Amino acid sequence: MKNYLDELNSIQRQAVENIDGPMMIVAGAGSGKTRVLTFRVAHLIHEGIEPFNILALTFTNKAAKEMRHRIEAMVGTEARNLWMGTFHSVFAKILRIESVKLGFPPNFTIYDTDDAKSLIKTIVKEEGLNPDTYKPNYILSRISLAKNNFVTWSDYQKNNDIQHEDLSAGKPKIGVLYELYVKRCLKASAMDFDDLLLKTYQLFTEHPDVLNKYQQKFKYVMVDEYQDTNHLQYLIIRKIAAAHTNICVVGDDAQSIYAFRGANIKNILNFEKDYPELKVYKLEQNYRSTQTIVDAASDIIKKNKYQLKKEIWTDNEPGNKIKVFKALTDNEEGTYVASSIFEESLREHLSPKDFAILYRTNSQSRAFEEALRRLNLPYKIIGGLSFYQRKEIKDLLAYYRLALNPNDEEALKRVINYPARGIGDTTLNKMILLANEMELSLWDIVEHINDFPFDSRIKKAVGEFGIMIRRFNSQVITSDAYDFASEMAKASGLLKLLFEDKTLEGINRYENVQALLGGIKEFAERSDLEEKHLGVFMQDIALLTDADRDEDTTEKITLMTIHAAKGLEFPYVYIVGMEENLFPSQMSLSSREDLEEERRLFYVALTRARTKVFLSFAESRFKWGQMTYSEASRFIDEINPSFLDYQLKTAKQATAPKQQIASPYSSPKPLKVVPKAPTYQALADFKAEDLSQLEAGMEVEHNRFGKGKVLLVEGKPEDKKASIVFEQIGEKQILLKYAKMKILR
Repeated sequence: MKNYLDELNSIQRQAVENIDGPMMIVAGAGSGKTRVLTFRVAHLIHEGIEPFNILALTFTNKAAKEMRHRIEAMVGTEARNLWMGTFHSVFAKILRIESVKLGFPPNFTIYDTDDAKSLIKTIVKEEGLNPDTYKPNYILSRISLAKNNFVTWSDYQKNNDIQHEDLSAGKPKIGVLYELYVKRCLKASAMDFDDLLLKTYQLFTEHPDVLNKYQQKFKYVMVDEYQDTNHLQYLIIRKIAAAHTNICVVGDDAQSIYAFRGANIKNILNFEKDYPELKVYKLEQNYRSTQTIVDAASDIIKKNKYQLKKEIWTDNEPGNKIKVFKALTDNEEGTYVASSIFEESLREHLSPKDFAILYRTNSQSRAFEEALRRLNLPYKIIGGLSFYQRKEIKDLLAYYRLALNPNDEEALKRVINYPARGIGDTTLNKMILLANEMELSLWDIVEHINDFPFDSRIKKAVGEFGIMIRRFNSQVITSDAYDFASEMAKASGLLKLLFEDKTLEGINRYENVQALLGGIKEFAERSDLEEKHLGVFMQDIALLTDADRDEDTTEKITLMTIHAAKGLEFPYVYIVGMEENLFPSQMSLSSREDLEEERRLFYVALTRARTKVFLSFAESRFKWGQMTYSEASRFIDEINPSFLDYQLKTAKQATAPKQQIASPYSSPKPLKVVPKAPTYQALADFKAEDLSQLEAGMEVEHNRFGKGKVLLVEGKPEDKKASIVFEQIGEKQILLKYAKMKILR
């Protein structure tokens, strides 16, 4: 332990050495927060504080494990006696000890989300309520929100505002379901995740002797990521720390991005009001990122009104400017990002794990997955499934598989009763057994359901399903892929089911299905394909999925939402979909608080990067089967233009005077007319060459478009095409057999 404090900078050391009284450590991104936390706990132990008397609360098990390991390396096995872990794990430990006081046995069960939904589904059925109205996802989200705001079921039923809200939503029985859910959990000796907080607060409120016991035990309290605490966590922490007020909270208001989970930024903004004698230490030196990235992030966050003022700085090198790329479509954006990663990895000798692609919503991943696969670049999805492995996507694709091949038994079993048609598992199992006994396919049973011993209700439901599949089977090859896909999504009832689910999860699923339909729309409008029916699209998808399944390496590009990226860092970061109504989200534009959270989300995205940042946006996307036009996100314009490097400028922008540094992408309305590309004057003796050996990375000259660099070459030998970035007009796709072009080097 000798000289261990010498490893800290001045302000870090002050924060570590301050032991007594309330304190707040405002830790900017990349400022060594984890180091300060671990050193402070180690210093407490070094100063004679019993590890049993220290409570350290984190938000992830990974963070707790990492901190405990570091502390143990500094102070030895005494670190194992710390009460350190997530809120839920620490409070569950307390509840195991004290549960009898709340009417629960010490071995109570902790229900996960699936358990909770299953119970709610059972209660809804027993109460004779419409399951399409009272969906488990929605009911559970309402109960969770109530619990995290310390609203019990009895308070819920008595609150006129809440009751009016449920009545307006057409779900007046939620309060009753909440009551029955709580009572059934108690009967089953079970608590859900929210109960671990609610019951702890209830324990401390109703049993002062128990509260006093833990106040005396936890003489020193530390809370990591304090900006992400919700109201209930805040109340519990205050109660525990009330006796000694040796409370240290660590966080960054600029990284508060979980309001949708109940996090309350006011907890950190107003912390000084709770403790007027508070000492504040600001960790403002960024050790992670280049000066350009740090300065750009500071430009962004200073636009927020509600914040704790701080000046983030770094001694790191200036680094590269932030590249901003404008794509015509989201597919072109995907191609640009994949090609850029390919080039950067070759140029800088980088590993795939050095790159991250961050997006606002999971539904954006499709274009990037497909582009990465085309270049054989390995990737992984964090915080979500691969686009084509998501349940709602697999459900819809199962319908398309059935339309192409009704004998596809796995697809048939997946969707014969989804959405619900009254064909339950018992009936399906009887049909499968009958098919096996008679050596028929399951589809044979469906087609001839009237010939088998089922009751009339089952025959009607199965018969109608079979008629629908037969009808689509007769149309799939001759119909336009998008029109067919859209019609089947509607006729199946799947689109309506997803649309009616207004929970956050339900909205994401609906957006994912619309993203799939948007991809089919673009496929149907491709000019380079002769056959464009759904069968060709499905074949492509099957091949892509197989390739993905065969990957076996940890060296992969990371794709994730920005929310999932918090706490991580990468050398190269691509922040994509930088468009108004996407990022910032359209739902965030109704209030200053919501918009400021979106801005903090962008700040988090920027500060994940160590070396380089790339921003991209698309002028158009397919949404709901329609081409929608977009403009660049306001967040791009909030960065000082001197930190930005705009890519693929138009001819007009390329010749603009240097003093004009305003963003070239800030036009108030999207362009509906694409300007004609400037004409390139080739030399009189220009001669086209054989392009059969053309490869990515080569420089070329086109007789009309001028000089450019090849990003990608793909396709069969007779139909090869190249994606080329030309100096004057940007990126174009060229069919090589018709191109008048020569290779420069």
